[in-house]
Amino acid sequence: MKGDLWFQRVSVGTTWFWLAAFALIPNVMVVAASLLERGDRDFIRFALSLESYRRLLDPLYLRVLWNSLYLAALSTLTCLAMGYPFAYLLARVPRRYSRLLLLLVIIPFWTSSLIRTYAIIIILKTRGVVNNILLWTGLIQAPLELLHNDLAIFIGLVYTLLPFMVLPLYAAIEKLDPLLVEAARDLGAGWLKTFARVVIPLTLPGIVAGSMLVFLPALGMFYIPDLLGGARTLLVGSLIRNQFLAARDWPFGAALSVVLTAVMTLLLLVYARSRRLAYRGDLP
Repeated sequence: MKGDLWFQRVSVGTTWFWLAAFALIPNVMVVAASLLERGDRDFIRFALSLESYRRLLDPLYLRVLWNSLYLAALSTLTCLAMGYPFAYLLARVPRRYSRLLLLLVIIPFWTSSLIRTYAIIIILKTRGVVNNILLWTGLIQAPLELLHNDLAIFIGLVYTLLPFMVLPLYAAIEKLDPLLVEAARDLGAGWLKTFARVVIPLTLPGIVAGSMLVFLPALGMFYIPDLLGGARTLLVGSLIRNQFLAARDWPFGAALSVVLTAVMTLLLLVYARSRRLAYRGDLP
């Protein structure tokens, strides 16, 4: 008994130490840096200031934030529209087929996302796979500009983040009791009404979890916009990277990071709320 109690205390203490050292303290340091001034010689000067947050209201940075939110939201909705039917099929097919399909979802994690991004460049470049096929079929007479624009960034985000949407949806749909769907159909509900009033509410935690896992990385990624968007598109992830590594304006970069952290906290609250409503049965 004493050995079990000692092991429990060590395990819990190690976990709390890890969270404090590598999560809590770094976030507190980022918040503190956002409230300081940029130094002439050093990265920061220890003088309280809200100038970094006031700069966020500049139309230039508001446009960058809006473009980032727009692309992240569009990528999330697209991943949801593509991932939900696939996750539903994955959860309902016989297990010998679902294992193979689940393997196909997991395989991209075996390869660096940076390498997969370069693969997209090969596919979308002027003399890439897509343009060569379109030229060969005669659908176009000149190569299309598929790189260095918002479309390329959108394709890269969806391609990279789609598995992060499928897996939470699969976990939620697999727990869905088929008898509830059959009961709704027996009571006269059509397929669409059953889907809207039974399936969607009961799988809402999976939808919110998958949306978080797609939206937040899409909002903060910088290598996909840099490689696929080029210099024409600046998103908030690239802006933060530039402030820390190029401009050396740590307070402003920290303020941008705090904004992303606030968005993440809001989404976590939405996720917790959706789980409570789903388990209590309060969803319509």
